[in-house]
Amino acid sequence: MSEAKTDTGAGAPTPAAVILPWERPHGIPDGRGATRAAEARLAEAVGLAASIGVAIVHTAIHPLRARRPSTLLGEGAVEADRASIAAHGVQVVVVDAALSPVQQRNLERAWGCKVIDRTGLILEIFGERARTKEGSLQVELAHLSYQRTRLVRSWTHLERQRGGFGFLGGPGESQIEIDRRLIDERIVKLKKELEQVRRTRGLHRKARTKVPYPVVALVGYTNAGKSTLFNALTGAGVYAQDQLFATLDPTMRAIRLPSNRTVILSDTVGFISELPTQLVEAFRATLEEVATADIILHVRDVAHPDSAAQRADVMGVLNDMATGPDPALDEDWERRVIEVLNKTDLLEEPPPAGAGSIPVSALTGEGLDELRDMLDARLAAGLVTESFSLPPEDGAGIAWLYEHGEVLERSDAEDAVRLSVRLSPADLARFAQRGEA
Repeated sequence: MSEAKTDTGAGAPTPAAVILPWERPHGIPDGRGATRAAEARLAEAVGLAASIGVAIVHTAIHPLRARRPSTLLGEGAVEADRASIAAHGVQVVVVDAALSPVQQRNLERAWGCKVIDRTGLILEIFGERARTKEGSLQVELAHLSYQRTRLVRSWTHLERQRGGFGFLGGPGESQIEIDRRLIDERIVKLKKELEQVRRTRGLHRKARTKVPYPVVALVGYTNAGKSTLFNALTGAGVYAQDQLFATLDPTMRAIRLPSNRTVILSDTVGFISELPTQLVEAFRATLEEVATADIILHVRDVAHPDSAAQRADVMGVLNDMATGPDPALDEDWERRVIEVLNKTDLLEEPPPAGAGSIPVSALTGEGLDELRDMLDARLAAGLVTESFSLPPEDGAGIAWLYEHGEVLERSDAEDAVRLSVRLSPADLARFAQRGEA
């Protein structure tokens, strides 16, 4: 347990506590290994809570021997936290677990303050971070789906009865039924709006296929440095901070590789373990670019003590996208993955590069040139080399080949410009159609 006092005067952040009910994972023996895992999970929960602007003044890890239906935690743990919460003037407690409505209500009564669980916390973060219309709609949809489950036996004011309608009268609808019906109506409306937004995104994707640039999608655990890498490669000003879920909405930029090839780089939402079920479906659209990407850059924080576990979480979600009832990824998606081992500047000795991995530091720029070369090599593996002989006056055709391909050789004569160009089969077909037109 670690505690720290904070000033709770006017203008100060809301004092908060983070409680981790810890169930030792199966297969991990008691001892230092399990302790380190619990501490890493608590540190992640503290980072999540801090990202919404609260001041963490109390933290605790409570081993769970059995889940209590009333409070999840044992009586001793609840009482110990009650004393610390009162002493530090805590106003919000984050319980890093899924709480039932009854457990949430009972803990609020026991501790005398607001209690939110892991799902509620992540929904709060998503609500603050979403900027685009689609992101905002997805957050509201996920929040309403979560809130709907909180209506049962959660708030006593919802037990009121309203008068009936029509000739028979009767007890009418209870407030809880009215609230649930209003939520259901709003959910239906949101789903229709989201479908329209997705259709618009689909039209944009079709427009890009008419000028087919390869797509490189960034994925990774939250706070792995995806947005920092995106900014380093594109020179863009995408919001990037050392905090969880610093950016949620997908962002795209065109970049030039050393071969002069243009690719579209897409930054996506960060992954996290035990993502709330309401958000798994709601935010699947933010990963649409991954499904159509020619290359998937899996950005990993190799300096993080749980880097291997974070990798497993990301790969698990991507695998679910490929094996579910409505698969969004093809079966060979793993062949398109390059692991970017980021934050090597925090290590004394960076990991070695491999056939499908490369160490970089997005902050210092180390390894970025090698990453660009690797992207070029991966894309070139699917290209064809063709020779062209164009009249010197066909400046548009020569410029088109330079724009869409990699010119390997060029020789100029009075009657022709001869080029050896490496380009994609789709671009080769487009250039052939240009000549037939």
